[in-house]
Amino acid sequence: MNDTAFTPEELVFIGVCDLAAQVRGKAIPAVAFQDALQQGVGYTPANICLSVLGAIGSTPFGTRGDIVMVPDASTIVRIPSETGVAEQFCLSDILTKEGDPWDFCPRHFLRRALERLRAQSDTLLLASFEQEFIYTGASANPHRPYGLTSFRDQGDFGPRFIAALRSAGMTPESFLAEYGPRQFEVTVAPAIGIRGADEAVMLRELARALAVQAGHRALFAPMAEPNGVGNGTHIHMSLRDSSGTPRMHDPQGAYGLSEIAGHFIAGVVEHMPALSALTTPSVGSFYRLTPNRWAPTWANISLQDRAASLRVCPGSASKFNVEYRVADATACPYLALGALVHAGVDGIERRLCLPAKPEIAFGSMTDEQRREAGMRPLPQTLSEALDALDQTPAAREWLGPEFLSLYLNFKREEVQAMATLDPQAVCEAYAGIF
Repeated sequence: MNDTAFTPEELVFIGVCDLAAQVRGKAIPAVAFQDALQQGVGYTPANICLSVLGAIGSTPFGTRGDIVMVPDASTIVRIPSETGVAEQFCLSDILTKEGDPWDFCPRHFLRRALERLRAQSDTLLLASFEQEFIYTGASANPHRPYGLTSFRDQGDFGPRFIAALRSAGMTPESFLAEYGPRQFEVTVAPAIGIRGADEAVMLRELARALAVQAGHRALFAPMAEPNGVGNGTHIHMSLRDSSGTPRMHDPQGAYGLSEIAGHFIAGVVEHMPALSALTTPSVGSFYRLTPNRWAPTWANISLQDRAASLRVCPGSASKFNVEYRVADATACPYLALGALVHAGVDGIERRLCLPAKPEIAFGSMTDEQRREAGMRPLPQTLSEALDALDQTPAAREWLGPEFLSLYLNFKREEVQAMATLDPQAVCEAYAGIF
């Protein structure tokens, strides 16, 4: 018998963050990566309909067709390992066999939104995703929110995580013990255009990979248990002109927003009930979006109020931004950010204006006063959110009729799959996936 030892060969996983917010694809030998940059890697159209539970639901593609994943070399991530074989992954666009963007590619959806923003107003988007997660390597007790003891309890995971983010081309800004047991939050500096969403995907996968190396998990599910503390993904947005000059802030504008930013954010507020179907797209998402959780429940904007759906974060012109809080990690970052941009451009095109700033603080208002101030309650279930998306004519333009129909059916099947589970089982199912 031949006892010859083989030297492990490095692989690169070429993947797509799909409609279920899962990075799926295939690995190729690292020596073939340069060829893949030019030729792409074959993929199956029906795979875009893989559910969070791993099954392919009803699909318009059936068993037919071929598409191509073309990796973006700027997104390649290398994670060293004590075994000596590094993990490598790279994000990609999906093209047709003819080389055209595939209509159902999430990354292409965001790119179209960004191109629409630039064409309409010569404006670029600067964005970052502030992400919360549970690290199972930390002990649940003692539970000291934001405390040094809780921070210390995660051991060397945080320092290794920050180093990995920087190695992947991101600029880490903070890492902290959050409110919930074993809950942590990480932020990175904002990036222009599609890179902001790329980094959101890369960050999650880095956290998961490093946690696995330590024998633990990083859980990004919106709720680990029905009565627990939620994990949100807060999307920070600001606008720049084509030369990079900030154009978000005007001290004289409503909420300190410039004219164009006011129209953009008014579009987001206008479409927020429908947007939630793309930014909080799981059954478990809506266990978090309930009163008294520091989570949004109404479509509103406020200055420095963490119960608002949109929180204006003041600062210098270069730092001034708006934080969209109706989001979590069950959302594909490309779909979430693309939908926000499309809604914002709609606001610019229609010159929508924000409601007048209420004289009463949001938390002190009755529901009737909130409605009188122009606010609307957010959907209370994923089914309600999907209905709102379905009933929004503009969404048919953003996604295209076929993509919208596919997405609605895809998510309604997820609702149906979870319908027989009680809330605890639903949370456990998502925690096992995210």
